[in-house]
Amino acid sequence: MKKNIKNLLVFLSICSVIALLLAGTNFLTAPVIEKNQSAAANQALLEVMPDADGFDSVDLSAYTLPATVTEAYRETGGQGYVFKLKTAGYGSDMILMCGVHASGTVTGAVCLSSNETLGYEKTYGEGFKDKDAAGVDAVDTVAGATKTTGAYKSAVKDALNAALILGGADVDIRTEEEILADNLAAALPAGEKNFEKLFLYEDIRSFDAIYRATNGAGYVFVTGDTFVGASADGTVLTEGATNAEAVKDAVAKITATAFEEIDLSAYAELQKFVVSAKKTQSGNYVFETKGAGYGIKGGNEWHPASGEYIVVRVSMTEDGRIIDCLTVSEGETDGLGDACADEKFYGQFDGKTEDNYGEIDGIAGATMTTDGYKQAISRAFTALNTLKGVGTNE
Repeated sequence: MKKNIKNLLVFLSICSVIALLLAGTNFLTAPVIEKNQSAAANQALLEVMPDADGFDSVDLSAYTLPATVTEAYRETGGQGYVFKLKTAGYGSDMILMCGVHASGTVTGAVCLSSNETLGYEKTYGEGFKDKDAAGVDAVDTVAGATKTTGAYKSAVKDALNAALILGGADVDIRTEEEILADNLAAALPAGEKNFEKLFLYEDIRSFDAIYRATNGAGYVFVTGDTFVGASADGTVLTEGATNAEAVKDAVAKITATAFEEIDLSAYAELQKFVVSAKKTQSGNYVFETKGAGYGIKGGNEWHPASGEYIVVRVSMTEDGRIIDCLTVSEGETDGLGDACADEKFYGQFDGKTEDNYGEIDGIAGATMTTDGYKQAISRAFTALNTLKGVGTNE
């Protein structure tokens, strides 16, 4: 028993000595480790602001900054700020460091880590040096890496805005989507912030866009920067609206729209690529057609083909002018060809005719997708001409 107690005391003594030694080692090495970590952090900061004297961390809780900003550092000599940003391109969690000079130009930008697949993000930041906000917009988005380089550009612009905010400026950091949502809600509060863009079946040219409240409260008509709200019965709710009569006429057209389904059983060729065909009481046509983009024609070990056609909805007047266009479905490559589902692309076809529908900006790095989309549009004109008995263009 005495021997066991003696062994226990020896063990405890050894443990105490080891603990003291560890505490002493930590006491001696902690400042060194902290200094090394600080040096490593400063090295990353100095990479994007090489002439800096030093940096102080900024407490972000006192500011409303873009969501991409995760850390901020103020250069001790007043040269500007360095921001650590987290964004997502083709993959997730792309971490960037961006320096902004007090004059409002980028001192440097670098990607610290990412899950991207194409590698452009590693050197893309070099193109932003000495650029202001307008210069950042002018930097080319790399074909084949649209989401990666687009996200990079957006994050750099966030850094520029964050520097302005830390400097005391009042900056609107809302996204385009948030600004649109706020304007729609202001024009029609009864819409409860839930709107969808209206696909137009009638030739309403007085407005750039029309949005419908999903709860049935009414519509918002957009012309440039002007937003006019109207109730479901066409009563104009925006005071001082100069286009009140045009709004009323548009609501009347929208609510009166009715369709007749067109039987395609007698048109064997059309059935191969026309998903559906309708005609409105006013004489306009609405087609959903298929085009063979990358999803059908492409495919390799990196981006296999999906086997899906691009399906497009097109409304057009009887004389062949496109009223509206919309991507119904697509199976194109994520981050590249899937841009065909973006209104910035398909909206280019609005107002086009059979003579000029090809005069649009294609999707960079996605020739097959662009060609497939144009094929779907061409087939809508073929369907129109066939149903009118004036021949075909295929």
